[in-house]
Amino acid sequence: MIAEFDHPTFRLAVAQFDQVAEAMDLDMNLRERLKTPQRSLLVALPIRMDDGTVRVFNGYRVQHDSARGPSKGGLRYHQDVTLGEVAALAMWMTWKTALAGLPYGGAKGGVQVNPRQLSLSELERLTRRYAAEIFPLIGPDKDVPAPDIGTNQQVMAWFMDTYSQQVGFSVPDAVTGKPLSIGGSLGREEATGRGVVNVTIEALRHKGINLEDASIVIQGFGNVGSHTARIFSEAGGRVIGVSDVAGGVFNPKGLPIDELFRKHRLGYPLQDMKVGDYVTNDELLALDCTVLIPAALSEQITETNASNLRCRILTEAANGPTTLEADAILDDRDVFIIPDVLANSGGVIVSYFEWVQGIQRFSWKERDVHQRLHELITTAFHRTLCFAEERKTTMRTAALMNGIDQVAQAHTVRGLYP
Repeated sequence: MIAEFDHPTFRLAVAQFDQVAEAMDLDMNLRERLKTPQRSLLVALPIRMDDGTVRVFNGYRVQHDSARGPSKGGLRYHQDVTLGEVAALAMWMTWKTALAGLPYGGAKGGVQVNPRQLSLSELERLTRRYAAEIFPLIGPDKDVPAPDIGTNQQVMAWFMDTYSQQVGFSVPDAVTGKPLSIGGSLGREEATGRGVVNVTIEALRHKGINLEDASIVIQGFGNVGSHTARIFSEAGGRVIGVSDVAGGVFNPKGLPIDELFRKHRLGYPLQDMKVGDYVTNDELLALDCTVLIPAALSEQITETNASNLRCRILTEAANGPTTLEADAILDDRDVFIIPDVLANSGGVIVSYFEWVQGIQRFSWKERDVHQRLHELITTAFHRTLCFAEERKTTMRTAALMNGIDQVAQAHTVRGLYP
């Protein structure tokens, strides 16, 4: 492993790949290539702060693979961002886009910063400087960024504007996750959460469980977790526990998700809302439920706490929330896992729709976006499920095998240059 990439999340991504590649008997030459990102960039971002001082932040962009098309991946602002973490997320994005059948490779970007500690003007200057620094690597036919943890529609609007200023004309398809007024897509903001709901409902049907009879617990109440909770609630599901970084609330009769969604967006912490009992994040993961959805950060379920989980279905809305050791424990306990590369692919699927609409200069109706998302992600779910049952393997192994095989085929037919 290249020392610069050494990080727990990258080690997890590579370990997953090695395990699946061995099961596939993948060509050793391809294994070496696919474990190493195609292109990695580290940039220094000097920003003038509101008090007149200058701070320098570290920015990253990693393109893991482009054999199947332009690379695609989110942009996260978080104080713990490192090159290794970004490289791992880029690798997972490669398998995710291939599994969903999208003409993309995987990429990821990030800036090592706590965005909550910046003013709006500082955040704008940081975004514009970052976009300018990585400009040579990005574009509609090269690499298309999207929002992730710590970023949103406004950040992508600044990013798109900075890119457009560099080329001299408006390029809405340079990024996805933009506001509607500059070429965003209906249904994009909630897309990851909606995809999580779609595949979870398919898993419940597979297990013979009615949605109305299921209890749902969600760790994380950011964009993905909050929309997941809202859409489940609208569909008739009973969400009994949710949490944010400071803890959460639990009510076995069900939580008033509309109220929580509205107040949390106004800045109210979940534990301050008197709608249930307070729980820590550790306690939330151990709640007795039908479906547990980790929608926060990586490596939340480990060999230390995996045996405490009391769910029948684990839907990974976050990237890499379950370690390899925890995987084995949950498999022994017959927990049905919908892996991250499948479960949270709704975001990149609707990003693809937004990119296509930008290229075509034609907007789709929201119901068309929802319908096409449902079709693509449920098709990927059932293809993975059939593969897992035929091979007598786990859903994670089946999903990764499918994705890796698509990328391997692309490399094989394209050949090695020069």
